[in-house]
Amino acid sequence: MKRVVITGMGGVSPLGDNWEDVFKNLKAKENKVVQMPEWDKYKGLNTRLAVPVPYFETPEHYTRKQIRSMGRVSLLATRATELALIDANLIDNKEIKDGSMGIAYGSSSGSPDAIGNFMMMRINGEVKGVTANTYVQLMSHTAAANVGIFFNLKGRIIPTCSACTSGSQGIGYAYESVKFGRQVMMVAGGAEELCATEAAVFDTLYAASIKNDTPKLTPRPYDRDRDGLVVGEGAGTMVLEELSHAQARGAHIYAEIIGYGTNSDGYHSTQPIAETMQGAMKLSLADAKLKPDAIGYINAHATSTSVGDVAESRATNALFGNKIPISSLKSYMGHTLGACGALEAWMTIQMMNNDWYSPTINLDNVDEECAELDYIMGDGREMQNEYVMTNNFAFGGINTSLIFKRWR
Repeated sequence: MKRVVITGMGGVSPLGDNWEDVFKNLKAKENKVVQMPEWDKYKGLNTRLAVPVPYFETPEHYTRKQIRSMGRVSLLATRATELALIDANLIDNKEIKDGSMGIAYGSSSGSPDAIGNFMMMRINGEVKGVTANTYVQLMSHTAAANVGIFFNLKGRIIPTCSACTSGSQGIGYAYESVKFGRQVMMVAGGAEELCATEAAVFDTLYAASIKNDTPKLTPRPYDRDRDGLVVGEGAGTMVLEELSHAQARGAHIYAEIIGYGTNSDGYHSTQPIAETMQGAMKLSLADAKLKPDAIGYINAHATSTSVGDVAESRATNALFGNKIPISSLKSYMGHTLGACGALEAWMTIQMMNNDWYSPTINLDNVDEECAELDYIMGDGREMQNEYVMTNNFAFGGINTSLIFKRWR
């Protein structure tokens, strides 16, 4: 068994594309939710709220040939991966192109515009708008494939297209690839581009926030007055590396991954089950060879839906008791779907290394249906922790749990 460490991290998020900006925005305790007047054209859509990444533009050094097969989701993934490889001091290293580095990456879907072009073909009976690159832009593994091609990665490729666990499964399967000696290095993560169709998914389930006139007051994870989630976009990438390889090249190490657990509810596509959520956390702890009391903080999935928040809180309480500190980053940047597992892992590791953990904003009164936990509210909290956990849960009953160990 190999030890697996994180030597590079990069993200394109609503809170920024570097830790300094992200940290500043977390400290400000204000979310990035905005109104989307351009969604007024969609009759029957109730929500008008989202969390875009308005600053992101295609980098000037990306050539037309390099990006012609990319939609926005692949562009976000590629830029986040570039930032991570630069951070790991591997961007110009020939070793990443000789098969030593693989990729595990996902998103909920391909680019909606490309999907729309094919749907218009079915509706209108014309191939207008469909090009040689349209399918590559819409295919479910578009982010993984395009990142691999852009950086000439020749190792294994694992597309993790599992909705809200795409990013965390990417990290988990990359960890296992290195741990079991299948790859020396992996890039891992997830991405999502914003589209009204994603908001409509939750709108039809009455799970999207409609606090359209007060965007700064939603989402409200665990709060009794929450009314649903807000969709966002972004991408997060980590560079995972076998420990001795990282040490031999003098790499900076952010943390060690020591635990990963994943399972499925096997019950319902949209109704989570607390017992199997708890089971995923148990698997992660067993992999890490830790007891529950070793974990000092949990970054929750906590989407701000009543069903999800209640089930997750009860699963957490059943395993960790009521003293475990917990908070949700979705209160700041909404639910970034395929990107959330990677972005939240990146930010959780940074918080661990800075001995400061963000509160859940807009959490004023914990829903009495939620289990008792140490919900971090108000100001952030200073803590020194050796181990932290991040959890994510997705439609289809997919559950993931990751444990990171502080590097000393």
